[in-house]
Amino acid sequence: MAASSSSIQIPRRLPLLLVSENILLPGSSMRIPVRQLRNMNMVRSRLLSHNSLRSTIIGVVPLEPGDVEDEERTELHSIGTAAVVVQVTGTNWPKPTYTLLVTGLCRIKVDGLLQESPYLVAKVTQLDKLENDQEDESKNDSELVRLADHFREQASALVDMLDVSIPTVAKLKKMLDSVPVHHLPDICASLVKASFSEKIQVLDAVDISDRFKRTLPLLMRQIEGLKLIQKARKHRISVVPKQQKNGQILLGRGDLNEDEDEETDDITEFERRIKAASMPPEAHKAAMKELKRLKKMPPVMPENAMIRNYLELMVELPWSRTTTDRLDITQARKDLDVDHYGLEKLKKRVIEYLAVRQIKNSLKGPILCFVGPPGVGKTSIGRSIASTLGREFHRISLGGICDQSDIRGHRRTYIGSMPGRIIQGLKQVAVRNPVFLLDEVDKMSHSLHGDPAAALLEVLDPEQNFTFTDHYLNVPFDLSQILFIATANSLATIPAPLLDRMEIIQIPGYTHDEKLNIAVQHLIPKQFVEHGLTERHLDLPEDSVKLIISSYTREAGVRMLERRIGAICRAVAVKVAEHSQQNSKKSGENESKKIVLDENENERRRLEESIDLLHVLPPEMPILIDRAAVEDVLGPPMFESETRERLSQPGVAIGLAWTAMGGEIMYVEATQMPGEGKLILTGQLGDVMKESASLALNWLRSHASEIGIDVRHGLLDNNDVHIHFPAGAISKDGPSAGVTITTVLASLFTGRCVRSDTAMTGEVTLRGLVLPVGGIKEKVLAAHRAGLVRVILPRRNEKDLHDVPENIKKDLSFVFVSSVEDVLFEAFEGGFPRLGNKTPAIPAKL
Repeated sequence: MAASSSSIQIPRRLPLLLVSENILLPGSSMRIPVRQLRNMNMVRSRLLSHNSLRSTIIGVVPLEPGDVEDEERTELHSIGTAAVVVQVTGTNWPKPTYTLLVTGLCRIKVDGLLQESPYLVAKVTQLDKLENDQEDESKNDSELVRLADHFREQASALVDMLDVSIPTVAKLKKMLDSVPVHHLPDICASLVKASFSEKIQVLDAVDISDRFKRTLPLLMRQIEGLKLIQKARKHRISVVPKQQKNGQILLGRGDLNEDEDEETDDITEFERRIKAASMPPEAHKAAMKELKRLKKMPPVMPENAMIRNYLELMVELPWSRTTTDRLDITQARKDLDVDHYGLEKLKKRVIEYLAVRQIKNSLKGPILCFVGPPGVGKTSIGRSIASTLGREFHRISLGGICDQSDIRGHRRTYIGSMPGRIIQGLKQVAVRNPVFLLDEVDKMSHSLHGDPAAALLEVLDPEQNFTFTDHYLNVPFDLSQILFIATANSLATIPAPLLDRMEIIQIPGYTHDEKLNIAVQHLIPKQFVEHGLTERHLDLPEDSVKLIISSYTREAGVRMLERRIGAICRAVAVKVAEHSQQNSKKSGENESKKIVLDENENERRRLEESIDLLHVLPPEMPILIDRAAVEDVLGPPMFESETRERLSQPGVAIGLAWTAMGGEIMYVEATQMPGEGKLILTGQLGDVMKESASLALNWLRSHASEIGIDVRHGLLDNNDVHIHFPAGAISKDGPSAGVTITTVLASLFTGRCVRSDTAMTGEVTLRGLVLPVGGIKEKVLAAHRAGLVRVILPRRNEKDLHDVPENIKKDLSFVFVSSVEDVLFEAFEGGFPRLGNKTPAIPAKL
């Protein structure tokens, strides 16, 4: 801390830095903010523009006591301190400011100003002698030696009263034994609390003996203050001394040990809560270790707050708290049926879990993954399962997260670190066996900060999650009792290792009948409540609901259906509100009539009864929503059957596609034109679909004569073939369009139209075989929604019709094929006789 002046020659001309809030003494260091214009000019011109050691030496001179800061004022104190600038920091936003770290070298006397603009430059005289000369002088002066020894004893006593565990205090204690005698009073005066005028007196003391005499009272006053504080702590009394006029030791107006008492009470409370938390041995050991660190750590240290936050989390986590499951299977089945219509697979799995829990009490929580299009109830069924089991529910949205710290938490070495979402969720629910819903697990991504899907591997693995270690917590926590439910729209974006750890339950789209039941049992009552309506205001018959389902929605879920019903409720609410305003006006008119008719009591009562009846049941209520009302509110039908119109010309066929939104029908179109024999594909197709198109074209080339295509001049000679898939803004890929592309090209080259009531799906090979594809239930439901009656499927997909509802099977006729010849025979009226034996249509009697 002390600086030597023997190795640095103090120039006779020094730039001056004016200070008015503190005093820099030789041997001490301090940070000085630079705000005045002249000081800033000195920093820019002297310090930032030169890099020599001589340019870093400046004079730090205080303004006279009592003066008010003024940039034009030059009333300087006659004595200052020569200092070396160790560091310059600053910023230009929002305005230029600098901060200087300076170390005092020696005292100087300002003999006169040589320059006042743009910054002060003065002629100075060095007052302190060189270090070696002062050491020799102090050894020869017995009185000075006695003063220095007494002063060093008092300084050591002061340091012994401080907390040696603080690194700065320990360093100061070692330094006191080696600091030069002439710097000892200056250093101590800069450490103790003293007023501006008292430090000015120390600065003015050029003689070393005089300097010791002026600094010793400040040191003794600090020691007495610390003794008084320690006595107050020991006896737990409130000490309120008078404020000292000439000192800086102000012991306060209240209880001196208030903060210390609060600290002690907090530590005692932490000890009690740690014992009550019933932590595992490893967690208990970690908590007690941090508590011991907290006891030894001063409250002012930043790490104190970090340890407190950690201990708060440790004692709030549910290490042993659980809820008791409701295992009544009959009641659980009733509750699930009341909350949701259909979803039999999912309900069956929950009932199976309850049945096993009745037999075995220590069953680990299952890890389920509900996969289906939006709006089918994946998230709401998770909340319903928690209510059925009598457990706490917590939802974690994983859509869009790209940092593994969201799952595992941050390490406590980082500023602002916090636990992951799993541990935070457990803290919120306060039990160790809740239902956790991991929503949108298929929409996570990865970045430079790690892969959250990889972090979920430990969370969702029954063989690992009983020792899950969060980076922030840093001790194992048992997640095996949590019932994890993940939701996803598609399995394609979920990594295979993560998919392997979950039990997949497919939730396909709803049929028209299922949507009708959901609307009647759930959606309409819900919208009535949200819009403040009752059955006396609105009558929405089933025929109107069917019209909305078929003509105004075409989705796998029921979200759009709910919005349409909400639009009708809002239209009725407007009518009800307008009628209420009219009744209010009539009521005011009738009140005036009451005064006139007061003499006739019978007529007045009859008028009141008619007014009350008008409010309860208006003449035009309830409003009946028929087809005309639906079109008036929702506009003309948005979806109409266009199958016959689209398939009225060659080169068009209907394919079936699976998407994350459910099944969809797809009109595949083809045309030919003069060209160079190219195959053009549009519709944002993937590589697999492009290969399917090339494969279908080559198969037709090899069987052109059997189909009746004229190939004397070549199938593509001087002609280009263009195949287009609709919804070009959506990327498409997969092999299931093979039979559709083959049928479209056959229709184009033969000039025959494909049957308008038929849709198809399946993969083809170069030898003409039809291979099975996925998503059969969703595709069949899409064909049914579109009003089609025949579906061509691969023969090996016949088993997949087991999941299709019976009422859908009755409305459709399924044709199972094993070769392209079978497809062409069923897709065209009359087929192609030269292709050989064909497979007859099989009615859907499953």
